[in-house]
Amino acid sequence: MVATLYRGAALADGLSAQLQLGVSVLVRDDRIAWIRPHDAEEDTGDAEVVDCSGATVVPGMVDCHSHLTMPGGAHWIERGSDPPASLLRVAESNGDLQVRSGVRWARDVGAPRGADPLDGRLRALSLGVRDRWRGRRDRPYVRAAGTWITRSGTMGTGIDVEVDDGDGLLAAAMKQLDDGADLVKLYMDGPDRDVSPFTANEVARVVDACHARGARVTAHATVSPGARECAQTHIDSIEHGMQLDAGICALLAAHRTAVVSTLTVLRSWRSFATTTDLPRFTSGEGRAVIAAREEAALASIALAHRSGVRICAGTDFGGGSSRANHMAWEVEALVEAGLEPWEALGAATWRGGELLGEPEAGRLRDGGPADFFLVHGDPLSDPSALWRVWRVA
Repeated sequence: MVATLYRGAALADGLSAQLQLGVSVLVRDDRIAWIRPHDAEEDTGDAEVVDCSGATVVPGMVDCHSHLTMPGGAHWIERGSDPPASLLRVAESNGDLQVRSGVRWARDVGAPRGADPLDGRLRALSLGVRDRWRGRRDRPYVRAAGTWITRSGTMGTGIDVEVDDGDGLLAAAMKQLDDGADLVKLYMDGPDRDVSPFTANEVARVVDACHARGARVTAHATVSPGARECAQTHIDSIEHGMQLDAGICALLAAHRTAVVSTLTVLRSWRSFATTTDLPRFTSGEGRAVIAAREEAALASIALAHRSGVRICAGTDFGGGSSRANHMAWEVEALVEAGLEPWEALGAATWRGGELLGEPEAGRLRDGGPADFFLVHGDPLSDPSALWRVWRVA
Protein backbone atom coordinates (compact mmCIF):
# COMPACT_ATOMS: atom_id res chain seq x y z
CA MET A 1 0.00 0.00 0.00
CA VAL A 2 1.42 3.38 -1.08
CA ALA A 3 0.76 6.20 1.38
CA THR A 4 1.59 9.91 1.20
CA LEU A 5 0.96 12.55 3.84
CA TYR A 6 0.52 16.08 2.54
CA ARG A 7 1.28 18.02 5.71
CA GLY A 8 0.49 21.55 6.80
CA ALA A 9 -1.23 22.98 3.72
CA ALA A 10 -4.10 25.42 3.42
CA LEU A 11 -7.32 24.12 1.84
CA ALA A 12 -9.66 25.91 -0.61
CA ASP A 13 -12.68 23.70 -1.31
CA GLY A 14 -14.91 26.02 -3.36
CA LEU A 15 -17.72 25.54 -0.84
CA SER A 16 -16.70 28.30 1.56
CA ALA A 17 -15.19 31.75 1.29
CA GLN A 18 -12.80 30.90 4.11
CA LEU A 19 -9.41 29.32 3.55
CA GLN A 20 -8.74 26.47 5.99
CA LEU A 21 -5.23 26.71 7.41
CA GLY A 22 -2.89 24.05 8.77
CA VAL A 23 -4.50 21.05 7.06
CA SER A 24 -2.97 17.61 6.48
CA VAL A 25 -4.22 15.05 3.98
CA LEU A 26 -3.29 11.36 4.08
CA VAL A 27 -3.56 9.51 0.77
CA ARG A 28 -3.45 5.73 0.48
CA ASP A 29 -3.54 4.07 -2.94
CA ASP A 30 -5.07 7.11 -4.65
CA ARG A 31 -7.84 7.51 -2.03
CA ILE A 32 -8.04 10.08 0.75
CA ALA A 33 -7.73 8.24 4.06
CA TRP A 34 -8.44 11.40 6.04
CA ILE A 35 -8.30 15.19 6.08
CA ARG A 36 -7.35 16.60 9.48
CA PRO A 37 -5.94 19.71 11.14
CA HIS A 38 -2.15 19.46 11.29
CA ASP A 39 -2.22 19.30 15.07
CA ALA A 40 -4.77 16.46 15.07
CA GLU A 41 -3.09 14.05 12.65
CA GLU A 42 -3.80 10.37 13.11
CA ASP A 43 -1.18 7.64 12.79
CA THR A 44 0.34 7.79 9.30
CA GLY A 45 2.44 4.64 9.52
CA ASP A 46 5.28 4.68 7.01
CA ALA A 47 3.72 7.29 4.73
CA GLU A 48 5.99 9.54 2.70
CA VAL A 49 5.69 13.06 4.12
CA VAL A 50 5.39 16.04 1.79
CA ASP A 51 5.91 19.41 3.45
CA CYS A 52 3.11 21.55 2.04
CA SER A 53 3.60 24.65 4.17
CA GLY A 54 2.93 27.71 2.05
CA ALA A 55 0.81 25.78 -0.45
CA THR A 56 -2.95 25.37 -0.88
CA VAL A 57 -4.82 22.15 -1.64
CA VAL A 58 -7.50 22.59 -4.32
CA PRO A 59 -9.96 19.93 -5.53
CA GLY A 60 -9.30 18.68 -9.05
CA MET A 61 -11.06 21.01 -11.47
CA VAL A 62 -13.82 20.05 -13.90
CA ASP A 63 -13.59 21.56 -17.39
CA CYS A 64 -17.22 21.38 -18.45
CA HIS A 65 -16.64 22.54 -22.02
CA SER A 66 -13.74 20.96 -23.83
CA HIS A 67 -12.93 19.43 -27.22
CA LEU A 68 -10.23 16.89 -26.48
CA THR A 69 -9.43 15.91 -30.05
CA MET A 70 -9.21 19.45 -31.40
CA PRO A 71 -6.00 21.54 -31.51
CA GLY A 72 -7.63 24.96 -31.00
CA GLY A 73 -6.39 28.25 -32.40
CA ALA A 74 -8.09 30.42 -34.98
CA HIS A 75 -8.40 27.56 -37.47
CA TRP A 76 -10.02 25.01 -35.20
CA ILE A 77 -12.88 24.33 -37.63
CA GLU A 78 -10.54 23.53 -40.52
CA ARG A 79 -8.31 21.42 -38.26
CA GLY A 80 -11.30 19.26 -37.38
CA SER A 81 -10.82 17.64 -40.79
CA ASP A 82 -7.27 16.51 -39.98
CA PRO A 83 -6.66 12.72 -40.15
CA PRO A 84 -8.07 10.85 -37.14
CA ALA A 85 -4.60 9.65 -36.10
CA SER A 86 -3.45 13.27 -35.90
CA LEU A 87 -6.47 14.30 -33.85
CA LEU A 88 -5.94 11.41 -31.44
CA ARG A 89 -2.36 12.60 -30.88
CA VAL A 90 -3.79 16.04 -30.15
CA ALA A 91 -6.04 14.47 -27.53
CA GLU A 92 -3.07 12.91 -25.75
CA SER A 93 -1.35 16.28 -25.56
CA ASN A 94 -4.52 18.00 -24.35
CA GLY A 95 -5.12 15.39 -21.67
CA ASP A 96 -1.59 15.79 -20.38
CA LEU A 97 -1.95 19.58 -20.26
CA GLN A 98 -5.23 19.31 -18.38
CA VAL A 99 -3.94 17.04 -15.63
CA ARG A 100 -0.76 19.07 -15.17
CA SER A 101 -2.84 22.23 -14.72
CA GLY A 102 -5.10 20.68 -12.08
CA VAL A 103 -8.03 19.58 -14.25
CA ARG A 104 -9.22 16.10 -13.27
CA TRP A 105 -12.48 15.85 -15.23
CA ALA A 106 -13.14 16.76 -18.85
CA ARG A 107 -16.58 17.06 -20.38
CA ASP A 108 -16.11 16.75 -24.13
CA VAL A 109 -18.95 18.49 -25.96
CA GLY A 110 -18.13 17.77 -29.59
CA ALA A 111 -15.58 15.83 -31.59
CA PRO A 112 -15.02 14.96 -35.25
CA ARG A 113 -15.88 11.44 -36.33
CA GLY A 114 -13.40 8.85 -37.47
CA ALA A 115 -12.46 5.20 -37.31
CA ASP A 116 -11.55 4.24 -33.77
CA PRO A 117 -8.06 2.64 -33.86
CA LEU A 118 -9.10 -0.01 -31.33
CA ASP A 119 -12.14 -1.46 -33.06
CA GLY A 120 -12.51 0.44 -36.34
CA ARG A 121 -15.93 1.80 -35.38
CA LEU A 122 -16.90 5.03 -37.14
CA ARG A 123 -18.01 7.37 -34.35
CA ALA A 124 -16.97 10.52 -32.51
CA LEU A 125 -13.28 10.21 -31.69
CA SER A 126 -13.83 11.45 -28.14
CA LEU A 127 -15.68 8.25 -27.24
CA GLY A 128 -12.65 6.08 -27.93
CA VAL A 129 -10.41 8.54 -26.08
CA ARG A 130 -12.71 8.32 -23.06
CA ASP A 131 -12.56 4.53 -23.09
CA ARG A 132 -8.77 4.34 -23.47
CA TRP A 133 -8.16 6.82 -20.66
CA ARG A 134 -10.43 5.10 -18.17
CA GLY A 135 -8.50 4.34 -14.98
CA ARG A 136 -5.39 6.34 -15.93
CA ARG A 137 -4.08 8.83 -13.36
CA ASP A 138 -2.14 10.79 -16.00
CA ARG A 139 -5.29 11.63 -17.97
CA PRO A 140 -8.59 13.23 -16.95
CA TYR A 141 -11.75 11.27 -16.42
CA VAL A 142 -14.00 11.95 -19.42
CA ARG A 143 -17.70 12.31 -20.06
CA ALA A 144 -18.26 12.72 -23.78
CA ALA A 145 -20.95 13.80 -26.19
CA GLY A 146 -20.73 12.59 -29.75
CA THR A 147 -20.40 15.27 -32.38
CA TRP A 148 -22.31 18.50 -32.95
CA ILE A 149 -25.93 18.13 -34.15
CA THR A 150 -26.76 21.15 -36.28
CA ARG A 151 -29.46 22.51 -38.55
CA SER A 152 -28.46 21.97 -42.18
CA GLY A 153 -26.43 24.87 -43.47
CA THR A 154 -25.12 26.02 -40.08
CA MET A 155 -21.47 24.98 -40.02
CA GLY A 156 -20.90 23.51 -43.45
CA THR A 157 -17.69 21.78 -42.43
CA GLY A 158 -18.47 18.09 -42.60
CA ILE A 159 -17.41 17.51 -38.99
CA ASP A 160 -20.96 17.90 -37.65
CA VAL A 161 -24.19 15.93 -38.13
CA GLU A 162 -26.71 18.01 -40.08
CA VAL A 163 -30.49 17.53 -39.77
CA ASP A 164 -33.43 19.24 -41.43
CA ASP A 165 -36.19 19.07 -38.82
CA GLY A 166 -37.25 17.94 -35.36
CA ASP A 167 -37.59 14.31 -36.37
CA GLY A 168 -34.06 14.35 -37.72
CA LEU A 169 -32.85 16.00 -34.52
CA LEU A 170 -34.35 13.24 -32.38
CA ALA A 171 -33.01 10.47 -34.62
CA ALA A 172 -29.49 11.97 -34.59
CA ALA A 173 -29.56 12.28 -30.81
CA MET A 174 -30.57 8.64 -30.39
CA LYS A 175 -27.79 7.61 -32.78
CA GLN A 176 -25.27 9.45 -30.59
CA LEU A 177 -26.44 7.46 -27.57
CA ASP A 178 -26.34 4.22 -29.57
CA ASP A 179 -22.69 5.03 -30.36
CA GLY A 180 -21.98 5.25 -26.61
CA ALA A 181 -22.17 8.98 -25.88
CA ASP A 182 -22.72 10.04 -22.25
CA LEU A 183 -24.60 13.17 -23.31
CA VAL A 184 -25.96 14.82 -26.43
CA LYS A 185 -24.90 18.22 -27.76
CA LEU A 186 -27.43 20.28 -29.73
CA TYR A 187 -26.26 23.28 -31.75
CA MET A 188 -28.85 26.01 -31.17
CA ASP A 189 -27.26 28.79 -33.24
CA GLY A 190 -28.76 28.31 -36.69
CA PRO A 191 -27.94 29.47 -40.21
CA ASP A 192 -29.93 32.61 -39.37
CA ARG A 193 -28.66 33.75 -35.96
CA ASP A 194 -31.87 35.72 -35.42
CA VAL A 195 -34.00 32.57 -35.60
CA SER A 196 -33.69 29.47 -33.43
CA PRO A 197 -32.91 26.39 -35.55
CA PHE A 198 -35.27 24.23 -33.48
CA THR A 199 -38.35 24.91 -31.38
CA ALA A 200 -38.80 24.31 -27.68
CA ASN A 201 -41.07 21.34 -28.46
CA GLU A 202 -38.44 19.77 -30.71
CA VAL A 203 -35.75 20.24 -28.06
CA ALA A 204 -38.05 18.87 -25.35
CA ARG A 205 -38.58 15.66 -27.34
CA VAL A 206 -34.82 15.09 -27.38
CA VAL A 207 -34.45 15.94 -23.69
CA ASP A 208 -37.23 13.55 -22.67
CA ALA A 209 -35.88 10.72 -24.82
CA CYS A 210 -32.30 11.16 -23.57
CA HIS A 211 -33.36 11.42 -19.93
CA ALA A 212 -35.34 8.20 -20.35
CA ARG A 213 -32.06 6.53 -21.34
CA GLY A 214 -30.12 8.01 -18.42
CA ALA A 215 -28.24 10.54 -20.57
CA ARG A 216 -28.04 14.31 -20.41
CA VAL A 217 -28.51 17.03 -23.01
CA THR A 218 -26.74 20.32 -23.50
CA ALA A 219 -27.02 23.03 -26.13
CA HIS A 220 -24.58 25.41 -27.76
CA ALA A 221 -26.35 28.77 -27.55
CA THR A 222 -24.30 31.92 -27.91
CA VAL A 223 -27.26 34.06 -29.04
CA SER A 224 -30.72 34.61 -27.57
CA PRO A 225 -33.16 32.81 -29.93
CA GLY A 226 -31.82 29.30 -29.34
CA ALA A 227 -31.23 29.93 -25.64
CA ARG A 228 -34.83 31.09 -25.25
CA GLU A 229 -36.24 27.92 -26.79
CA CYS A 230 -33.99 25.71 -24.63
CA ALA A 231 -34.91 27.60 -21.47
CA GLN A 232 -38.53 26.52 -21.90
CA THR A 233 -37.48 22.87 -21.55
CA HIS A 234 -35.75 20.81 -18.87
CA ILE A 235 -32.48 20.68 -20.78
CA ASP A 236 -29.54 20.07 -18.45
CA SER A 237 -27.33 22.96 -19.52
CA ILE A 238 -26.65 25.70 -22.00
CA GLU A 239 -23.12 26.27 -23.28
CA HIS A 240 -21.71 29.80 -23.62
CA GLY A 241 -24.91 31.77 -22.83
CA MET A 242 -23.47 35.02 -24.13
CA GLN A 243 -26.78 36.81 -24.83
CA LEU A 244 -29.10 35.91 -21.96
CA ASP A 245 -31.82 38.26 -20.74
CA ALA A 246 -33.91 38.38 -17.57
CA GLY A 247 -36.70 36.26 -19.02
CA ILE A 248 -34.35 33.52 -20.18
CA CYS A 249 -32.49 33.55 -16.85
CA ALA A 250 -35.73 33.24 -14.88
CA LEU A 251 -36.66 30.12 -16.84
CA LEU A 252 -33.18 28.62 -16.51
CA ALA A 253 -33.23 29.14 -12.76
CA ALA A 254 -36.72 27.67 -12.43
CA HIS A 255 -35.77 24.57 -14.42
CA ARG A 256 -32.40 24.17 -12.65
CA THR A 257 -30.66 24.42 -16.02
CA ALA A 258 -26.96 25.25 -15.69
CA VAL A 259 -25.02 27.70 -17.84
CA VAL A 260 -21.48 26.70 -18.76
CA SER A 261 -19.39 29.82 -19.19
CA THR A 262 -16.63 29.97 -21.80
CA LEU A 263 -15.41 33.55 -21.33
CA THR A 264 -11.82 32.43 -21.85
CA VAL A 265 -12.37 32.18 -25.60
CA LEU A 266 -13.33 35.83 -25.89
CA ARG A 267 -10.31 36.86 -23.85
CA SER A 268 -8.04 34.81 -26.09
CA TRP A 269 -9.10 36.83 -29.12
CA ARG A 270 -7.36 39.92 -27.76
CA SER A 271 -3.95 38.61 -28.81
CA PHE A 272 -4.65 38.09 -32.51
CA ALA A 273 -2.55 40.39 -34.66
CA THR A 274 -5.46 41.40 -36.88
CA THR A 275 -9.18 40.78 -36.84
CA THR A 276 -8.86 38.79 -40.07
CA ASP A 277 -6.81 36.26 -38.11
CA LEU A 278 -9.82 35.45 -35.95
CA PRO A 279 -11.98 32.36 -36.49
CA ARG A 280 -14.11 32.67 -39.58
CA PHE A 281 -17.32 33.38 -37.69
CA THR A 282 -15.73 36.62 -36.41
CA SER A 283 -13.45 37.53 -39.30
CA GLY A 284 -13.86 41.09 -40.46
CA GLU A 285 -15.26 42.37 -37.18
CA GLY A 286 -13.39 45.37 -35.80
CA ARG A 287 -11.71 45.30 -32.43
CA ALA A 288 -14.45 47.50 -30.99
CA VAL A 289 -17.05 44.90 -32.00
CA ILE A 290 -14.98 42.09 -30.48
CA ALA A 291 -14.60 44.06 -27.23
CA ALA A 292 -18.36 44.71 -27.16
CA ARG A 293 -19.04 40.98 -27.55
CA GLU A 294 -16.80 40.22 -24.59
CA GLU A 295 -18.47 42.91 -22.48
CA ALA A 296 -21.92 41.56 -23.38
CA ALA A 297 -20.88 38.01 -22.49
CA LEU A 298 -19.60 39.11 -19.09
CA ALA A 299 -22.86 40.95 -18.45
CA SER A 300 -24.86 37.88 -19.52
CA ILE A 301 -23.06 35.56 -17.10
CA ALA A 302 -23.35 38.19 -14.36
CA LEU A 303 -27.12 38.39 -14.93
CA ALA A 304 -27.46 34.61 -14.87
CA HIS A 305 -25.55 34.45 -11.59
CA ARG A 306 -27.67 37.17 -9.96
CA SER A 307 -30.78 35.34 -11.17
CA GLY A 308 -29.81 32.18 -9.31
CA VAL A 309 -28.74 30.17 -12.37
CA ARG A 310 -26.10 27.53 -11.66
CA ILE A 311 -22.81 28.52 -13.28
CA CYS A 312 -20.25 25.91 -14.34
CA ALA A 313 -16.88 26.68 -15.91
CA GLY A 314 -15.40 25.61 -19.23
CA THR A 315 -12.56 26.72 -21.46
CA ASP A 316 -13.89 25.66 -24.90
CA PHE A 317 -10.32 24.66 -25.72
CA GLY A 318 -10.06 22.99 -29.10
CA GLY A 319 -13.35 24.59 -30.13
CA GLY A 320 -11.85 28.05 -29.93
CA SER A 321 -8.48 29.71 -29.61
CA SER A 322 -8.02 28.85 -25.92
CA ARG A 323 -5.98 25.83 -24.82
CA ALA A 324 -6.32 22.84 -22.54
CA ASN A 325 -4.52 24.34 -19.52
CA HIS A 326 -6.52 27.57 -19.28
CA MET A 327 -9.09 26.80 -16.55
CA ALA A 328 -7.45 29.36 -14.26
CA TRP A 329 -8.23 31.97 -16.90
CA GLU A 330 -11.92 31.01 -16.83
CA VAL A 331 -12.04 31.30 -13.03
CA GLU A 332 -10.50 34.76 -13.28
CA ALA A 333 -13.09 35.74 -15.90
CA LEU A 334 -15.95 34.55 -13.69
CA VAL A 335 -14.70 36.77 -10.89
CA GLU A 336 -14.70 39.66 -13.35
CA ALA A 337 -18.31 38.74 -14.16
CA GLY A 338 -19.28 39.23 -10.52
CA LEU A 339 -18.86 35.85 -8.86
CA GLU A 340 -16.97 35.82 -5.59
CA PRO A 341 -13.66 33.97 -5.92
CA TRP A 342 -14.96 31.02 -3.89
CA GLU A 343 -18.04 30.85 -6.13
CA ALA A 344 -15.87 30.93 -9.25
CA LEU A 345 -13.74 28.12 -7.83
CA GLY A 346 -16.92 26.20 -7.06
CA ALA A 347 -18.01 26.65 -10.70
CA ALA A 348 -14.72 25.05 -11.74
CA THR A 349 -14.93 22.17 -9.25
CA TRP A 350 -18.00 20.75 -7.50
CA ARG A 351 -20.57 22.58 -9.64
CA GLY A 352 -19.04 20.88 -12.65
CA GLY A 353 -19.26 17.54 -10.88
CA GLU A 354 -22.91 18.23 -10.16
CA LEU A 355 -23.55 18.87 -13.86
CA LEU A 356 -21.78 15.63 -14.79
CA GLY A 357 -23.78 13.70 -12.21
CA GLU A 358 -20.51 12.75 -10.51
CA PRO A 359 -20.88 13.49 -6.78
CA GLU A 360 -17.16 13.04 -6.05
CA ALA A 361 -15.90 15.22 -8.90
CA GLY A 362 -14.51 18.51 -7.65
CA ARG A 363 -14.92 17.57 -3.97
CA LEU A 364 -12.57 16.30 -1.27
CA ARG A 365 -13.67 14.02 1.55
CA ASP A 366 -12.46 11.18 3.73
CA GLY A 367 -12.62 8.02 1.64
CA GLY A 368 -12.97 9.90 -1.65
CA PRO A 369 -10.57 9.89 -4.60
CA ALA A 370 -7.30 11.77 -4.15
CA ASP A 371 -8.07 14.14 -7.00
CA PHE A 372 -6.47 17.39 -5.94
CA PHE A 373 -3.57 19.67 -6.72
CA LEU A 374 -1.49 22.20 -4.83
CA VAL A 375 -0.92 25.82 -5.74
CA HIS A 376 0.94 28.70 -4.15
CA GLY A 377 -1.29 31.52 -2.99
CA ASP A 378 -4.91 31.84 -1.89
CA PRO A 379 -7.38 31.26 -4.76
CA LEU A 380 -10.22 32.46 -2.50
CA SER A 381 -8.80 35.98 -2.56
CA ASP A 382 -6.62 35.80 -5.67
CA PRO A 383 -7.85 33.43 -8.41
CA SER A 384 -4.58 33.89 -10.31
CA ALA A 385 -3.10 31.51 -7.72
CA LEU A 386 -4.61 28.69 -9.79
CA TRP A 387 -1.94 29.35 -12.42
CA ARG A 388 0.79 28.57 -9.87
CA VAL A 389 0.45 24.79 -9.80
CA TRP A 390 3.17 23.16 -7.73
CA ARG A 391 2.11 19.54 -7.53
CA VAL A 392 -0.70 17.27 -8.69
CA ALA A 393 -1.64 14.39 -6.36
